Amino acid sequence: MQNGTLIAAVDLGSNSFRLEIGRLVHGQIQRSEYLKETVRQGSGLDEERRLTPEAMQRGWDCLARFAERLAGFSATQVRAVATQTLREARNRDDFIKRANEILGFPIDVISGPEEARLIYQGVARLLPQSDERRLVVDIGGRSTELILGQQYHANVVASYRVGSVAWSMKYFPQGQFTQQAFMTAEIAAKAVLDEALDSYRRDSWDVAYGSSGTVGAVADVLAAAGEPAGRISRSALGWLQERLLRAQSADRVRMEGLKDERRAVIGGGVSVLTAIFDLLGIDEMQVAQGALRQGVLYDLLDREQAHTDLRASTVLALSERFQVDAAQAERVREAALTLYQQIEDPVEERAERKLGWAAQLHEIGQQIAHSDYHRHGAYILDNTDAPGFSLPELHRLGQLILGHRGKVRKLEADLGDEDFVRQLLCLRLAVALCHARRSPDLASLKLSQTGAQFSLSASAAWCQQFPQSAHLMREEALAWQKTPWSLLFQQR
Repeated sequence: MQNGTLIAAVDLGSNSFRLEIGRLVHGQIQRSEYLKETVRQGSGLDEERRLTPEAMQRGWDCLARFAERLAGFSATQVRAVATQTLREARNRDDFIKRANEILGFPIDVISGPEEARLIYQGVARLLPQSDERRLVVDIGGRSTELILGQQYHANVVASYRVGSVAWSMKYFPQGQFTQQAFMTAEIAAKAVLDEALDSYRRDSWDVAYGSSGTVGAVADVLAAAGEPAGRISRSALGWLQERLLRAQSADRVRMEGLKDERRAVIGGGVSVLTAIFDLLGIDEMQVAQGALRQGVLYDLLDREQAHTDLRASTVLALSERFQVDAAQAERVREAALTLYQQIEDPVEERAERKLGWAAQLHEIGQQIAHSDYHRHGAYILDNTDAPGFSLPELHRLGQLILGHRGKVRKLEADLGDEDFVRQLLCLRLAVALCHARRSPDLASLKLSQTGAQFSLSASAAWCQQFPQSAHLMREEALAWQKTPWSLLFQQR
């Protein structure tokens, strides 16, 4: 990206939706604009974990306002991510489909560990360079992320289903503050966070940082009361809880520094933060300026450069972990990309990169069983933590792996996407052409596309020299029958 380019991050949180616009200045991102709306989608999940129509409408209305500000931005300049509420929501696809149309950009639902990684990137980028070992805590509306890291590298990441909105709804109904309610909420939070004791013990970090809404809200109230700005001590946190108890209910809380939109969830937020202080032995926490949205912006920059794209390293790590035949994976990758370049003009570099990753991982399921290994591979990608990837991206890779062999019709839901079809066809052809586990002769093959028809032609000499490959190409043409697409294989 050129110096001066504007880039934007949209964060669909459980309590608030945020839009951060930054300008790229010599490798750094300077804030240009920041918008925040309290949407409270986290409180809009019903007992069946479905978003209510009202909660969905609040989100769509907010995104419509964000979309107006993002008019004129290209797809490479914007990334939108959604967190715990949309991870949980059983009808999230209904919300996301309409939300994508309204915003004008795809919304990625990210996993908890990926959210934690991005939070750390946002925090670390806005801190001075240091070798200190950092504990980063981010209490959101329905999840809490804990990260251990040093400099720009997150070493340990975890996400727990405990947050200010969820805990306020469950333990402070009607906003009533009692000693028993706080005690119960803290015990419940510790029960969820208890497994963090092993990984986040006190001797594993030097400085504790807190990011995002709850920590920022608590710090603002404490600063207004005379505590050091940007710091939260254990004693000051206890003082704040006493003030809430004296108020008896959220609607009666009157404290300088507490914004109106935070009042309804301050009880849950304080109880979770107190539990974390007690559980991890924190005496003082510093307030970080960076958060998820800044991490998304810097990750957006990294994704535009193949050599800094974390996803490439993740693909390599997965292939090594599942003992993929690296030589065969590279043969298939080269063949798939060669064919893809013949039908994609100009070549869309990001789509090409993803096709390459699918080729590298197409045999990942063989570590489970050779039979139906393509199904095992798709399952792995749908159920793994993969740094750098969103859940939809992993599912897309999984669908390519699922479809690289067998019937094409099983992917009917994805066959309306022309980009996906091109990737799938090239991967299937490459796997077939590499059937002998040696590099195929592609010089005599030509792949073209006219509308919904693909044509693959080969010289007579090629067909005579490689009769099994020619047979597999004819079989592949048959496999595309009864789909909206067709493949014609012909000898020239």
